[in-house]
Amino acid sequence: MAGIWIKRKKAGLEAGTAPAFALDARKKKSGNRARNRVLMAMACFMGIYGVISGRLVYYGMQEDTTGYNGPTGAVLASRPDILDRNGEVLATDIKTASLYAEPRKIIDPDEAVELLSTVLPDLNFEQTYSRLKSGSGFAWLKRGLTPQQKSQIMALGIPGIGFRTEKSRFYPGGPTASHILGLVNIDNQGIAGMEKYIDEQGLSDLRDVGLADSRSLEPVRLSIDLRVQHVVRDVVVSAMQRYRAIAAGAVVINVRTGEVLAMASAPDFDPNNPFNALDKDRLNRMSAGTYEMGSTIKSFTTAMALDSGKVNLNSTFDASRPITIGHQTIRDFHGKHRTLSLPEVFIYSSNIGSAKEADVVGIEGHREFLHRMGLLDRMTTELPEVARPMEPKVWKKVHSITIAFGHGMATTPLQTAVGAAALMNGGKLIEPTFLPRTIEDANKVAKQVVSEKTSEDMRYLYRLNAEKGSGGSGNRATVPGYRVGGKTGTAEKVINGRYSSDVRFNAFVAAFPIDKPEYVVLTIIDEPKAEEGKVGATAGFNAAPMVADIIRRSASFLGVKPDFGEEQESAPMMVTFDD
Repeated sequence: MAGIWIKRKKAGLEAGTAPAFALDARKKKSGNRARNRVLMAMACFMGIYGVISGRLVYYGMQEDTTGYNGPTGAVLASRPDILDRNGEVLATDIKTASLYAEPRKIIDPDEAVELLSTVLPDLNFEQTYSRLKSGSGFAWLKRGLTPQQKSQIMALGIPGIGFRTEKSRFYPGGPTASHILGLVNIDNQGIAGMEKYIDEQGLSDLRDVGLADSRSLEPVRLSIDLRVQHVVRDVVVSAMQRYRAIAAGAVVINVRTGEVLAMASAPDFDPNNPFNALDKDRLNRMSAGTYEMGSTIKSFTTAMALDSGKVNLNSTFDASRPITIGHQTIRDFHGKHRTLSLPEVFIYSSNIGSAKEADVVGIEGHREFLHRMGLLDRMTTELPEVARPMEPKVWKKVHSITIAFGHGMATTPLQTAVGAAALMNGGKLIEPTFLPRTIEDANKVAKQVVSEKTSEDMRYLYRLNAEKGSGGSGNRATVPGYRVGGKTGTAEKVINGRYSSDVRFNAFVAAFPIDKPEYVVLTIIDEPKAEEGKVGATAGFNAAPMVADIIRRSASFLGVKPDFGEEQESAPMMVTFDD
C-alpha cells in the first residue's frame, strides 16, 4: 500500500497538484512581488513628479532672457534727494507706474493696440504692434503713466498686460535750477549736471550691487540758495525778453568760500519734461559756453599791472592817439585824447590805456598772469558741463594788446566771476563749488594769485567806477544801501569773420558790499537790442541793471544788511563812458 501511495504522490506532483502548505508559501511569495511592483511604481511616479516640480521651481526662478528688455534691479533703485543749502528739496524720487506686455500671452495684438490707443492716443501703433507680435517674454509699452491712465488701462482687462512700479525723478522748482541740477534718463540715471556728478561719486556702483535704496541714501545738500536762485533766474529771463536778446545768464558767488549761491542761463528747460534739453540754444552759457568777455577782462589787465609793482594808482598812460600794430588800429570807444591816470583808464574803459598796461608787463608775463587767474585753463568744479577756454597758440604783441581789453581770448562767464572774486577777497583764487564749503576748507584749497594791496586797489577802482559823477560805466548797477562796485564789458561779436559793431555780447561783474566784499555777481546778455526810446545797447544799459535788480531783491536772503550811512544816489541821467 505504501508503494502505491508513494507512486500516487509522485504522480500528483508531476500533474501539478500540491499539498496545502506548498500553496500557502507560493501565495505569500506572489504577494510580496506585487507589493514590490506597487512600491516601485510609486517610487517612479514620485521621482518623476519630483523632477518636474524641481524644474518648475528652477524655471520660475530664472529670468526669461528671450527678447527681454524689462527692468532690472538698477532701474528701480532710488536716488538721493537733492537739497538747497537751507534744506529745501530741489530733486526727489516719486513712484510711477509703467506699462509692459508679455507678448507670448497676448491673444489678439490688433485688438490690444486698439484698446490701448483709446487711453494712450500718442502710442506708436506700428512699434507697439511689432512688440506685441514679437513672441518675447517682456516688452515695455509706455513708461511713466499717470494714475488715471493706469486705472483706465486696468479697466480694459487686456490679457498679457501689466504694470511695474518704478522710480521717477521730480523737480519741484521745474526749470528754476535746471542747468545746475541736470537730468536723469528714463532709467533714473544721472546724465547731466549735479545728477551726473552724484552718480560718478559712487551711486552707480551702489546701483550695480543693488544697494541704492531710499533707506540707505543720505540727501545731497548743495551750496545753492533756492530763494536767490529764483531771483536770479527771474531777472535773467526777464532781461532776455526786455532787451530782445538771444540769451542771458547770471551767477552769484561767495568770495570767501567759492560757493555758488545761484546760477542761471536762459533759454533753459524743464527737467520734468526735458524734450528740448539738448537743443543748442539750451546750452548752460555760464560754465559750458566760452566768450570774449570784453572789458570785464580789463579788471585783470589793471590788476596785473598793479601787481607787477611797475605801476600804481598814480601812474599815467598816454591815450592821446590810437595804437596801430600791423593792420589793426586800436581806438577808444569814447576817447579822451589825452594822458590818463590809471583810475581814468579803468573808469573810462580805455582800450589804449589797457594795451599800454599790458605792455608794461610783457607778453609772457601777461599770458602767465591770466593762467594764474584761472582764465585760460579748464575750470575744476563738480558740474560736468565745463568748457575749455581758448587762447592763441603762439602769443604775439598784437595778441597781448587785444587780449588786454577782452578780445582775442575766450573764457567762461563763471571763470570770469571766480577770477573777479579773487581780486576782491584779498587775492585768493578759490575754485568754485556747488557744494557747501566753510571758510576754513576754502583756505585749504585757495591760491594766492595777487597781493592784498592789489586787491585793495581793485576794490577802490570798482567802487569808483560805480560812483555818481565819476563818469564810470557802473553807475546803473548801484543799489542804495549796498555799496556796489563793478566793471562793464561790451564785446563785439564776430560775424562772417569780422567784428560787428552792431552785434554784442555784454557783461557786468560786480562785488558788494564793496568796502568788504562778500559776494560777486556777474551777468551776461547775448545780442541785446536797445530798449524802446533809448539809444544804447551796451553793457551799462542792460547787464548793469540786471546786477542791480539781483542785488536789490536777494541781498536780504544773502544776509547782507543795508547801510544807508553812505547812501548811494540813483544813477544820474547822463551819458557815461561805456565800453
